Amino acid sequence: MNIDFPFHFDQRGRTATTSYEDHVRDMIEELLFTNPGERVNHPDFGSGLLQMVFAPNSPEVAAALQFTAQAALQRYLGDIIDLQSLEVTSQDATLSVAVKYVIKLTGDSRTENFVRSAPSS
Repeated sequence: MNIDFPFHFDQRGRTATTSYEDHVRDMIEELLFTNPGERVNHPDFGSGLLQMVFAPNSPEVAAALQFTAQAALQRYLGDIIDLQSLEVTSQDATLSVAVKYVIKLTGDSRTENFVRSAPSS
């Protein structure tokens, strides 16, 4: 049984669960959009990608964040997924991350797109 992310209750009032494949996707999303220092007892957990939404947009910044995101995925989820590719793009106040990976347990190849925007005033 895998708990769904973000945490919520199902129609029966119980903790919502999800499939293993969706749980892996949820773990990737959680890692990508957590800033280092947010987690108690795990100060280096996260990728820092959300900071890019507020940073000046440049190819150098995108390349640096892409590298740190790849390193974070390999460090924290390397035993669960085989990362094939990761592409980070930032346009205006919107951050897009395309991740292609293989789930090691099932051999299932997946491509997921994650998008975050800066909060509007």
